[in-house]
Amino acid sequence: MPEPTNNTYDVVIVGSGFAGMYMLHKSRQMGFTAHVFERASDVGGTWYWNRYPGARCDVPSMEYSYQFDGDLQQEWEWTEKYSGQPEILRYASHVADRFDLRRDITFETSVTSAVYQESTDRWTVSTDEGATVTAQFLVMATGCLSSENTPSFAGMDNFEGPIYHTGKWPHEGVDFTGKRVAVIGTGSSGIQAIPIIADEAQHTTIFQRTANYSIPARNEPLEPEVQAEIKSNYAEFRAANSLQNGGFGSRIRRGEIAALEADEEERYLEFERRWDEGGFGFLSAYTDHLLSQESNDTAAEFVRRKIAGIVVDPNTAALLSPTQVLGCKRLCLDTGYFETFNRPNIDLVDVSEHPVSMTASGVASNGREVDVDCIVLATGFDAMTGTLLRIDIRGRDGLTIQDKWSAGPRTYLGLQIPGFPNLFTISGPGSPSVLTNMIVSIEQHVDWIADCMDHLRSNNRTTIEATVEAEDEWVDHVNTVADFTLFPSCNSWYLGANVPGKTRVFMPLIGYPPYVEKCNEVVANGYEGFVLT
Repeated sequence: MPEPTNNTYDVVIVGSGFAGMYMLHKSRQMGFTAHVFERASDVGGTWYWNRYPGARCDVPSMEYSYQFDGDLQQEWEWTEKYSGQPEILRYASHVADRFDLRRDITFETSVTSAVYQESTDRWTVSTDEGATVTAQFLVMATGCLSSENTPSFAGMDNFEGPIYHTGKWPHEGVDFTGKRVAVIGTGSSGIQAIPIIADEAQHTTIFQRTANYSIPARNEPLEPEVQAEIKSNYAEFRAANSLQNGGFGSRIRRGEIAALEADEEERYLEFERRWDEGGFGFLSAYTDHLLSQESNDTAAEFVRRKIAGIVVDPNTAALLSPTQVLGCKRLCLDTGYFETFNRPNIDLVDVSEHPVSMTASGVASNGREVDVDCIVLATGFDAMTGTLLRIDIRGRDGLTIQDKWSAGPRTYLGLQIPGFPNLFTISGPGSPSVLTNMIVSIEQHVDWIADCMDHLRSNNRTTIEATVEAEDEWVDHVNTVADFTLFPSCNSWYLGANVPGKTRVFMPLIGYPPYVEKCNEVVANGYEGFVLT
């Protein structure tokens, strides 16, 4: 693995997923010396670790890809509408090869601490392999979904079989043939994995705390003529996507009226059309699904009726029918998820009121014990802040990131944290991040950070640091926007509610285009809200 060639750099980058790779490439382009530390053995970030059966992106391939290099866009050929994990990882590896990125990445190495030295205005970065380097700028490209959430189930150490987590899947894969399998969790990863596991295993028992909404993905091969048509207009296609609330989906039909302005039969037919089309377009049928409880109820009830029509056993269908607001948790896309529960070799166990525990031979809840050969934890991630809070990051006066965020994550623009000069967080809390096409948000952040570093260099400035006043105003803005919607109405990982003890704060900002406008405005006003020294 490439070791750091120097002790000092302009930029140290933590993580080599899509954010870290582009940050490295951009830094080089602008003449900065840069080095990346990565705990995995290769590039790919979340797509390196999430190799569970059925792992797939829910943003179309032609959009979930880099746009910074025109030749790369034109030459890479996608095979499916929604790319699976193996294809996305091949793409990440291709990018690393194409731009010779690996020579500046130290793999199988975790950053353990990063300390700001006020006497030199530089960061001292240390790793678990004993390396210590310094840099003017520290960029955290650690990802929003990079720290798996593994609950401490009672008796977990007693289970005698293997336990797998979807967020840290064995690279050699897992053969479930002839096995009795327990799957704990029915979020996005569980919804993707369960149909494939159940098709392979002798018997699968699903332990569900909260039912989740899911819409058919309607994945299909990406026909060459469709790909060619998009590539013939790629710049215009990308520009149109950048104007969408989530930074993608410009070809999704957008409803133009509120749900209750349509009569019941018209609404049903529209929902039916969108269910048949599949994908996130379902939430765009009407203008107010995430603004009006009454509107949301119409869409939620349609999905519940669909579940009741698919799942033969009425008790199982009832357990699989969500009751929360549709869309307050990330909407899932699936392939045959609800149909899987009609198989004779699958059971669903409701654990919403009774905690799960483990025994030597299986999983228990509410007095019922199920003997299994292996357990799959589809329990998600410590999202957005998990990886950052696992590193000893210390800013001015020894302030730790843990103390700074003890009451929840606070940033300015999701890019910087007062008290931590020259530290940047790509797609950090307070930015649109997980509510967007992540690669679009990543590129926007990397470009902003690179331009900022160049501005400091060109103007003989050493540091940039967000002010507390700007942070306070921004946090209030993020929460005010969220409170106009139904997003905060349920316990989602957007709030950190899936991690016991985590402070509940709505972390992402809703709305990509106005966010980009704000970032540009800040620069035009001389980096308003920051102090440059």
